[in-house]
Amino acid sequence: MENNGEINNFLNKFFQLVGNENQCDSVIFRNAINIANAIVGTFGKYCEVVIHDLRTPESSIIYMAGNVTNRKVGAPITNFVLENLRKYGNSCKDSIGYKSVTKDGNILKSSTIYIKNATDKIIGTVCINYDITALINHLEEITKFDDSNDQEEINEFFATDVTEILDIIINQAIIAKGIPMEEMKKEDKIEIVGALDVKGVFLIKGAVDKLALALGVSRYTIYNYLEQERSQRNAIY
Repeated sequence: MENNGEINNFLNKFFQLVGNENQCDSVIFRNAINIANAIVGTFGKYCEVVIHDLRTPESSIIYMAGNVTNRKVGAPITNFVLENLRKYGNSCKDSIGYKSVTKDGNILKSSTIYIKNATDKIIGTVCINYDITALINHLEEITKFDDSNDQEEINEFFATDVTEILDIIINQAIIAKGIPMEEMKKEDKIEIVGALDVKGVFLIKGAVDKLALALGVSRYTIYNYLEQERSQRNAIY
């Protein structure tokens, strides 16, 4: 966004779509966007701050200040956030200073902060990504700046659309199973469905149809597998 006038026009159009019943949430997102602009204004072109509205995970990006991951408004949430939401729900903890890698190999120092509304429900995230690739190429500078060497590196996918994020996560689950598709039995496919459920894939609209196509079964079969796997998991716990 070039100036405050353009930002305000964008905000007004977006929040008109949200509706009156979510005015409190709208104020929260408006404040988050102001913070995003301040962060990128402070740290410059190697920094991006992305605001996600998690009420629509398949197109969650509603605002970007800066751009180092080559995404745009309307792109989906990352696999990392999906998995955390599936595991922890509204108890998700912020993740600060972890390493991630873009599709073109740039190394990022990233933080994900969860946004909660007045009822303590997670409604969005503020995601900060700082490209430290150039710093890593200058070891003296990186030792002064980067304290994330002791942090876990997270395999986070910065997809540009919902099809891409679903393809990546589903294909990884199938490959991890280690069995050719034509040799898979029902039990193998149920395990794949379970693994994807834990990763939060079914929070995304269209995931069932996408997985059904990949496994060569009907969408109703996927729902049946999902019910069976969740029943087995609940029985264990």
